[in-house]
Amino acid sequence: MADAAPWLLVGLGNPGSAYAGHRHNVGFMIVEHWVERHGGTNAGGWRDKFNARVANVATPWGRVVALLPQTYMNRSGSSVGPAAGFFHVSPAQIVVVHDEIDFELSRVAIKKAGGHGGHNGLRDLIVGLGTAEFARIRVGVGRPTRGDVADWVLSDFSATERATALPGIIARSDDMITAIFRDGLAAAMNTNNAKP
Repeated sequence: MADAAPWLLVGLGNPGSAYAGHRHNVGFMIVEHWVERHGGTNAGGWRDKFNARVANVATPWGRVVALLPQTYMNRSGSSVGPAAGFFHVSPAQIVVVHDEIDFELSRVAIKKAGGHGGHNGLRDLIVGLGTAEFARIRVGVGRPTRGDVADWVLSDFSATERATALPGIIARSDDMITAIFRDGLAAAMNTNNAKP
């Protein structure tokens, strides 16, 4: 069992402090939180590999490699593809956490697979992996009522959103990630996607 391929948990976002609070970086926020909560001393901290920040976490359900590409969102596949190859991870063992403008703020759902839906990070990830058959945690950030969508996702969450919505979003996403590893994708979808 020690030689079994790990899960690959990918958070999508942009590197650097200038982007840290952006809606586009909610995938980074969630995966960082998951590693902090579940990693403890066995995570060994973050290191740099595959043009990414990488952390290894031993869980009761198997090893998890958490990966935050540092290539900028639109080039995520050039980081995740080599990592998946190195660890011999199949698409069924990949979970990607990303922002979703088609969901209102606070809605979170698990998706088994599918297209990129106009999300450039997912688009490049599909190219880099050669498949779209990986699980996603879709994290609602809403659409702007006016203005450009790109400007919207590259803007910070408001102070009110950070205080009221974001903690719940992160907690629910954390639970969904854990449920996938613990119970399997189908069971996690049945249990979590039915919640409001």
